[in-house]
Amino acid sequence: MSKVIERQKFIRFWQEKTGSDEIDVEAVAEMAMEMGWEAPPPLTPKERLAKQFKEGMRQDVRHDRKTGRPYKGYHAYPKHTADGQLTFSYIDIDDPKAKPENFRKACVMRREQSVGDQLQLRLDQLHWNETRPTEQQVDLLPADMEFDIELRLAAMDDEPDAA
Repeated sequence: MSKVIERQKFIRFWQEKTGSDEIDVEAVAEMAMEMGWEAPPPLTPKERLAKQFKEGMRQDVRHDRKTGRPYKGYHAYPKHTADGQLTFSYIDIDDPKAKPENFRKACVMRREQSVGDQLQLRLDQLHWNETRPTEQQVDLLPADMEFDIELRLAAMDDEPDAA
């Protein structure tokens, strides 16, 4: 059995033991460790620092000089190492040396994540509705978000500090 499946089973065990309908992952981890589960090894100082740098890049939000609209300055894109291992590098989209093909890879990857999220949301909604009586069903949310994006862009343009 894979470690992921073991952890999923333990979460269900924790829910049965506690009777909780909300999962507190810290409490799950605490019970698991009390029952002999080994905690993963701690991060090395280098790994911890790299993680902090990644978090800093992820949180970097800048504002366009002309429109005032926010945008993410750093973007991760996938690449393969010499031995074929998939890894991620980052580009600063304001850096004139940043290659368009790397930004395109980052955009495609983010779009694929959005599509995957939308698919999973739809599957979750369908499952919820198929397993509930009519009065507990939820309306399916539209996957086409173009209108929502246009509304938010327009709202940004209406803000007094935009442009």
